[in-house]
Amino acid sequence: MKGGVYLDAEVPGLVQQHFALVQVKRGKRKRFPENCVELVASAEAALARAQPVHNLHAAEVVGPSRSSEGFRLYYLLRWLSE
Repeated sequence: MKGGVYLDAEVPGLVQQHFALVQVKRGKRKRFPENCVELVASAEAALARAQPVHNLHAAEVVGPSRSSEGFRLYYLLRWLSE
């Protein structure tokens, strides 16, 4: 299990690891709704477009996963700028 989401090797398209830009104030949150997450092609692309002063952070995430309320969520694996 990674970040609260089970990864199933037999269904690789269901939930995947991605590099992303996450529009949030960094804190202790480990999951984000999809409207705060923009997937990008690589870690380099995420780092190049990150703007921490505007709360836009480069990250590696896993998802999307449906919450019990029906929202699509991404779970933080790591911040790329640490």
